[in-house]
Formats: sequence, C-alpha cells, structure tokens
Amino acid sequence: MSDFAIFQTGGKQYRVQTGDIIKVEKLDATGDVTFDQVLMVGDRVGTPIVSGAKVVATVLEQKRNDKVLVFKKKRRQNYRRTRGHRQFITVLKIKEIKG
Repeated sequence: MSDFAIFQTGGKQYRVQTGDIIKVEKLDATGDVTFDQVLMVGDRVGTPIVSGAKVVATVLEQKRNDKVLVFKKKRRQNYRRTRGHRQFITVLKIKEIKG
C-alpha cells in the first residue's frame, strides 16, 4: 500500500491518499469508480502512466459546485453584464491505492 498517488481524470491531475475526499468533474457513475490513468504512486513515476496501478474511489454524491460570477464591463459605454455558472461535480472518497 502506497502513501499517495497522482491520477488524471477530467483533464486534471489530483494528488490523493487513502481516505481523502475530493471533488472532480462530473462522472456518470454510482458506487465504486476505478481510475487506471495513474501518473505516480509513491516514488514510482510513470512514463507517462504507471503500469498496473489503480486508484479505487467511492462516489459520495453528485452535486453542483459553488457559483462563479463573471462580470464584463466597457467603460463609458453603459455596458455591464453579470453571469453566474455552477459546474456539475462528483464528490469522491479514496478507498484504495493499488500499485
């Protein structure tokens, strides 16, 4: 059992340990999820992926992230626009790191 791993999902990389709770881009999954695109496990660095390494996580909930406000303005033109966006996310608890 390794102390930490770095894996990739949704175009982003996450450094995790067993028991961590992380938010990732929305996954269409329930129950357990296995990630096999592991870039690093402990002191083993992949080229680019560590062969045989996996990160197993449990889906805790599907929800939306906090609102991000986007404000556009052109000075002296009486032009202002405010937009809000809430991204769909999946909350995971890291169950096991194999590799």
